Amino acid sequence: MWETVFAHGVAGPVSGEADLARAEAALGFPLPASYRDFCRRWGAGLAAGHVRILTPGPDPDTDLVAGAELMAHSIGAVLADHPEHRFEVEGDDPTVVERACFFGRSEAGEFLFWDVVPDRPEYEIWVMGADLESVRFGGADLGDLLRRVQGPAVRGILGMGAAPLPSTFAGDDPAPATH
Repeated sequence: MWETVFAHGVAGPVSGEADLARAEAALGFPLPASYRDFCRRWGAGLAAGHVRILTPGPDPDTDLVAGAELMAHSIGAVLADHPEHRFEVEGDDPTVVERACFFGRSEAGEFLFWDVVPDRPEYEIWVMGADLESVRFGGADLGDLLRRVQGPAVRGILGMGAAPLPSTFAGDDPAPATH
């Protein structure tokens, strides 16, 4: 599947089955199939030159569980100071935000999250604007999102000023071994 997403790429530190199982246990739900495949094939890094996807692993800077908690806490803290805040959700279903589990961030500060609906093998992906106001549909799964940001659909995902992103993946350097 990933050969249709990235024309060029170098994998980063990949997640093993133990990492994926740990993340599922900590988050309390199964990770989507496309994401699990991505973690095993590509690992931590920058997709399409713009999207940093967190993956389960030992590095707290790129770990899914640590990053999801940090993003949710940060967004929650901002919203707690503004109880009147309302999201502008594409499709007018604000409940997607209530089921959000954050798993990535763009270089421009947008947040990627899954709409975690139980008993689904995949969760829709949504993108919350850096302004914490707009919430747009990103894709049916991770491969769909990454294909869509490489074409004209990117404007509906990242904003009207966005241009199609490159078909690349740049893996993070593995953390240096400690002795």
